[in-house]
This record gives sequence, C-alpha cells and structure tokens, in this order.
Amino acid sequence: MPSAPAFARLGVHPTSTGGELRVWSEHASSMRLVLFDPDDLDRVTGELVMHRMKKDKGTWHIAARELSPGAVYALRVDGPRDAERGTGHAFDPDRLLLDPYARGVERSPRGEWRARVLGDAFDWGGVRKPRIPDDQRVIYEAHVKGLTKLAPELPDELRGTYAGLAHPTTIAYLKNLGVTTVELLPIHQFVSEQRLQALGLTNYWGYNTLNFFAPHAAYATRKAQQGGPDAVLREVKGMVRLLHEAGLEVMLDVVYNHTAEEGLDGPTSSFRGIDNATYYRHIGGGAGDGEGESGSGSGGGGEYLDVTGCGNTIDASRPVVQRLILDSLRYWAREVQVDGFRFDLMATLGRDAAAHFDPEHPLLRAILDDPALQDVTMVAEPWDVGMGGWQVGNFPRGYSEWNDGYRDRARHFWLTDIASAREHGHAPEGIGSLARRITGSAHVFAAERGPLASVNFVTAHDGFTLADLVSHDHKHNVANGEDNRDGNDHNRSYNFGVEGPTDEPGITGARRKAMRNLLGTLLLSAGTPMITAGDEVGRTQRGNNNAYCHDSELTWLDWAHEGWQQDLLRVASRLTQLRRENPALRPSRYGRWGETVPNATQMDWYNKEGASMTMEDWDSPAERTLQYLAASTPEREEFNRILLVVHGLEEPVQVTLPEHEGVTGYTLLWDSSHDDISDLASEHSPGTALDVGPTSMLLFRAHGE
Repeated sequence: MPSAPAFARLGVHPTSTGGELRVWSEHASSMRLVLFDPDDLDRVTGELVMHRMKKDKGTWHIAARELSPGAVYALRVDGPRDAERGTGHAFDPDRLLLDPYARGVERSPRGEWRARVLGDAFDWGGVRKPRIPDDQRVIYEAHVKGLTKLAPELPDELRGTYAGLAHPTTIAYLKNLGVTTVELLPIHQFVSEQRLQALGLTNYWGYNTLNFFAPHAAYATRKAQQGGPDAVLREVKGMVRLLHEAGLEVMLDVVYNHTAEEGLDGPTSSFRGIDNATYYRHIGGGAGDGEGESGSGSGGGGEYLDVTGCGNTIDASRPVVQRLILDSLRYWAREVQVDGFRFDLMATLGRDAAAHFDPEHPLLRAILDDPALQDVTMVAEPWDVGMGGWQVGNFPRGYSEWNDGYRDRARHFWLTDIASAREHGHAPEGIGSLARRITGSAHVFAAERGPLASVNFVTAHDGFTLADLVSHDHKHNVANGEDNRDGNDHNRSYNFGVEGPTDEPGITGARRKAMRNLLGTLLLSAGTPMITAGDEVGRTQRGNNNAYCHDSELTWLDWAHEGWQQDLLRVASRLTQLRRENPALRPSRYGRWGETVPNATQMDWYNKEGASMTMEDWDSPAERTLQYLAASTPEREEFNRILLVVHGLEEPVQVTLPEHEGVTGYTLLWDSSHDDISDLASEHSPGTALDVGPTSMLLFRAHGE
C-alpha cells in the first residue's frame, strides 16, 4: 500500500493560519471549496479554488484561514462527463458534496449534507482502555437507541442516547449481567434508503453509512444535537470514558463495504460525485496498473458490481480506499478510544482487483499490522453475497470471526432435532457435531488461531430473537413492506407446538428450558461468546426476523420484566459468572494429543455410563448424551477442572459420573432443568448415578486431592 506522501493528511488539519483541506480524486478536472455561514447552512459565503498537489496528483488541497474550527463547508467537483457509455464517471459541478474525511457532519434546512471543522479538545481524565483478556471477553451486541429508549430509571432526555447507554443504571445492569464488551450496532453517520423513506419506514439498524468518521447525531441527547457536531462527538467520547471507567470495552459494528449512495440512481452525496470510477466496484472495472492510483484509464464500467446486496460495493482493492478505511479505524481507535471493531460483510474488504477473496489482501494485512491498531480487537463477519463470499475460517490470524456453523449446530441440536424427534420418533443425528462446536470449532479454525477465533452466537441483530427462536416456526415480516418475502426462511427454529404466544404451561416450560439450554451452550463453550441484547430477558419481536426497518417498541428493549424473564436474567448472569470463574471453559489454544499446551484444555469424553465414548455414542441419534471433562493448563490462573453433561433427548436419563484419575468429587454449579438449584444436592462422588432431566445441561466443578 502506498505510504506518505500519497494519501497523507486527507481531510482538514489545522495550520498556524487556519486549516488545510486535502481531498483525493484521480479523475477530477477541478475542485472547489464551498464555505457556508455556520449559522445558516444553506447560505454560501464563498468559494475557493483547490489545486492538485504536484507530488501526488490525485490529491487536491487548499490552505485557508476560513478552515478553522466551526467552519462549515462542502465540495464542488468537476470532471469527464459520462457521455461515452461505460466510463463510470458521475461528475456534476453543480452538486454539493461531503468530504469523505469530515469528522463533523450535519444537514442543512434544505436537506443537504455539510461538513463542519471540529476541535480536538476532550479531557479523558486519565481513564484508559480496560484491555480485557481475550479469553475473558463476553460480547453484548446492542443498539444505542434500542437499549435504553424504554428504560424507566433514566431521565427522559437520556433515554435512547449515547449518554443513556453510559448512565449508572445501564452500566450497573451490564456489570450485573457479566458482559465485558458492548458491541454497538453502527454509529457512523447513516441515512435511511430511499425505498424505506417512501414506505414511511426507517433504517433502524444503521447499515447504510453516509460517512466513516462522524458519529450518528440522532443518538445524541437533544442538548448535544443543538450544540452541533462538536457536542455530539463529546457525548460519544464521554460514553466511552464512562464505560471504560466501569471496566467495560466498547466495540463498533462498522460498515465499510458499501455506502448510503445506493445504486446508480441513488442519492449522490460524496464518493460518487468525487470519483465514482475509483471508489466503487464496476462491472468490467479493474484497479489499473498505470501511474498514480489506477493509471490513466477510467477505472471501471458504468454498471456497479454489487457483492453486498446494497446497491454498491466499495472497491477495497484500491490503495486510496484502503487508506480511507485505515484512517477511519485509527481515528475511532485513537481519538475516540474504541476497543474493537466488528466488520460488516468483511469478505468484501478482502476482494482483490478481480473481486476474488484473498486472505492475504493488502487491507486485511494492513489492519493487523498497523501500529495504531495493535491493542484493538478485530472481528470479521466472514461473508458477503457475491460469488465465493462465504469465507468462514479463512481470515488471517489476528481476526476473530462470526461462526455461523456454531449458531446453526446449536439451534439444530436443541430445536429442530427435537422437533424431528417428536415427528419421526428419533433425532436426525447424534451429539458429535455439537461437541466439536462446544470445544472451539477446531475443524473450522487453524490451530495457530485457536478457539478464540470463533465468535460464538446463537442469535444476532438480524434473525429471530432468542424468545422468538423457540416460539415461531415461520417468520412474520409483513410489517416490513415486502409481503413477507424478506428475511431468512431457514431459521432452524421450533415453536414447541403452537405458533407464537401461548399460555399453555407445557409449551411455555419447554420454550424457557430451550432458552436456558441455548444460553448455556453459548456461555459454556470454548470461543468468544456474543449475547444479543434482550435475549437474557426473553425479548420478542413478535416473530419478525428482519426488523431492521422498525424504530419502535417492536425493536426497543422492554425493561418491564415478568417473573420468568427475571429468572432467565439470573440464569444468564450465573452463566457469565461460571465462565469467568472456570478457566477450563475458555481456553485460548487448542490442545494436542499427548502434549501439555499452555492455556489449552485437556479433554476427556464419557458416555452416560461414565465409560469412554464409542463411535456409536458420538454418532447415534439414540445416544445424545455425553460428559465432557475439561482440565485447564493455566498460564495466569489456578488449575481448574469442570464436568459438563449434555443430554439432548426429551426423555430423562440416568448418568453415572465418570471416575477419572485425580478427581475425588463433583460440585453441581448449574442445571438447565431448574431456574434455581439451591434445593438440589450439590456434592457427588465419582461413580454416582444421577437422574438427569430431559433436554438439559449440567455443569460441575471437579475436585481433586
């Protein structure tokens, strides 16, 4: 990737006499800086000509005293017209465009976007990043607005805001739940798609980025919004500082794979008008090989190559695009002190000039190698919708990945396998494939990456909530305006006999136990667990598995909890505690047979009789019971050994606790058959026969001499 001076100091930077603006466009023939009245964003106060830099001909710049903090500006960019079909250019000198590096963004009364120059002052008060050890990380995926919009203990003005997320009551809730890392759905400034606006809907999730540097202003308090972009950014930084002060990490879900400019007929606000042929992928286009960024050619055809399903695709094979993404990551990691990033559709960012995925792509390597990002957690969503887009397990060491195979196997084992057993008299398969997932998906991730490369999840923002997963066989998305065509049709869910809400005790009891089993599987597995906000209290979206377009009580967390929801919350909190207290549950390396590997788990497997597992025990649909004895090989913590019992049939079973060298007893820590185990016998000897309830999990701590 080209280094300084190429692409150096893009955006506005202060000088002794004002500021300097640099904007990159290889194909532009002219560029002008347009200045506005800071108090009237539609009133132009002046236009200044920008010039190409001699040493980097793709960079346009201007130094002006007017570019001091508080200044409001836009760009006019001219260049070749698209008179010849297929050039890919979209220049229009009459259009006002947003600087891609703008750190402050606001909308004028006429609805146009403006950039505002910000100051950098913020007092971090000596608060530093928590630096949670990788093996202790428990991610909580949450929406800034949805998390606190209905929170009754918050003042009205703080509900649904950055400040509300950092309110003491919100922090206390997160700490009590036992999560370590809050992963926020996109907070880069975004807008709703034209189609949604026409339907009277909104892009609630935020996966439609307008700008990669400015925070989404609508999540700030009204006071901060009235104070302008500076005040909005201060509120974001204040949120991060308070969460760090409480020992909680902040991760951002970032969308660098496409922008809000949509398809060729979408709104042109920035990249398309600045250099459409370079910033976006085009059918028949390539990165070029001439001087500068992409040679003297047009850089692409007229039609977009869309591997994101969102109308356009950022061309991460271009060095200037790679620099843009790196600069954005650096800004959020250094200036806003963010602890990590989850990259939406990251397979897109690993596609080369021919649009083929390359695990050694320059951008993927540069993110890992950047000195400014060494203390930052990187999580890939390892797919997109293009050819060859499913790349789970193929990212380089240094990235963790969303593990959809883990999600699917957990759902199958506890839900659709049970549905099949009820219908056909037997489950479709045994317990072996679940065991592979529980122990870190070593068949997916290379040995040098280890189990923490797997971000385990049962649900996420897209798809059914945990409560809906056990309550619906089918999606219910009519309210989304697409006649129920949108959303996944293969949810691996099971309603246990009735579609949707019911008061039938047998069904509600089975559903709640299934939720406990799914949470137990998630939090007792090797890997990095991710909880979706609200699953810990059984939040429902009434069967909508694609609620991205609803900014309403359908998607906001309801803080009024019934008794069973409070019980489920206690279960989730107990499970995070057990994970924290038992390092055998969270190895950072895979074990190797016959060797002692530091911070790995030594595993022994037993069947329900307490004997070593046979092939039939692993594979038989009639034998869906195992005992997993795991011993830590600690580097930092004391030795620990646990016994996890998993039983995946709807009939009770008698299990004989295994006799193992060095183990003298077992203490029951958790049983998914019960909300409360305080009345159950806790101490058991090896060789003891225990009655285990239908479809359940039990966790014991194993004691030695």
